[in-house]
Amino acid sequence: MTARATPPLLKRLNERAVLEAIRSGAPISRAEIARRTGISKPTVSLALRALLGQGVVRETEPSPGRPHYGAVFFEPVPEAALVLAVDVGTRFIRAALGDLAGNVRARRDVPFIGTELDSTIAAVASLCEELLESGDGARLDGAVVGVPGVVDPIDGSVSLASNAAGIEGVKFAERLEDALAVGVKLENDINLAALGEQWRGVARGVDDFLFLSIGTGMGAGLVLRRELHRGRNGAAGELDYAFVGVGPEVDPSAEAVATFAQDLAARHVGTTSLLPPFEPRPIFAAAREGDSLAREIVAEEARRIALHVLPVAAVADVELVVLGGGIGANGDLLLEPIRAHLAAAIPYPPRVEVSALGEAAVLTGALATGVQAARENLLTVR
Repeated sequence: MTARATPPLLKRLNERAVLEAIRSGAPISRAEIARRTGISKPTVSLALRALLGQGVVRETEPSPGRPHYGAVFFEPVPEAALVLAVDVGTRFIRAALGDLAGNVRARRDVPFIGTELDSTIAAVASLCEELLESGDGARLDGAVVGVPGVVDPIDGSVSLASNAAGIEGVKFAERLEDALAVGVKLENDINLAALGEQWRGVARGVDDFLFLSIGTGMGAGLVLRRELHRGRNGAAGELDYAFVGVGPEVDPSAEAVATFAQDLAARHVGTTSLLPPFEPRPIFAAAREGDSLAREIVAEEARRIALHVLPVAAVADVELVVLGGGIGANGDLLLEPIRAHLAAAIPYPPRVEVSALGEAAVLTGALATGVQAARENLLTVR
């Protein structure tokens, strides 16, 4: 049965159309809004009156040098609602307070290595309270929180997050809502990183791409037809399981690379500046200096990363692969060999680039998700 277009519904639809025209064209006049939306000028005026009264839009000056003939121009009010974006990592908790324009009004990063749920929740709540002191908490729409692991879309519980701070097997979203006194959307951190790249990174305008994060662990976010692909259980992107039974010799994350480096060092002939425990940062630094052992390690790392890209590229035929994480950021050493491996293995290799957002990718994706939800909620709630 088709819903009837009742007057209140038509009013909301008109207000939404006018608001979207203002967001995309500000500063914009009443006449231009009518032209863009196809709505009559009297109806546009009614919608504008409502939006002005709600504090969603405001009058503003026209663009410099643009003829205005005495017309009144309008723009959206970015601070009509604020959103919290949080990245709960294995070593840091990062948080940002953003407005409806996607501007970051405040940001805090704190080192944190926790093993208990209560301490993690307390750390997130404390950081968010600090951010809200610099904003208008009364206008807070909600929070988007990125976590390692698979998030159940129904109850907000987290699984496959054994390296996270005590959040596995817990309805983490519910506990955070109690602590923050605001609605919380929980999402896998690498999924958010992919959305961040789509919004403001190298994946802008790309329909199909893979975000692959390699660091202390490995994770992937897959975007198909411009939509995040979560899969039936929310577990899309768990590439580790594509190589179950193969062994650790294909794992590109830091611990496996350190094991490989140690074995290779025992057989290496010649001098090297590398010493145990063979962490990524000194390995890549030494490779840039021409250290032969470090270069062998980096070459193997590129092969392992390419092996993880190949199944996705072959099945989904993605246009782009974005590398993130502490290891993936070393594009000057990794990009060309990864591209060569892919070109040799499949007929249509994807383009491979390094993340434009770096360690801010998860926060950026959380902010993008929060802004979209806040914009949808703004007219509905009001």
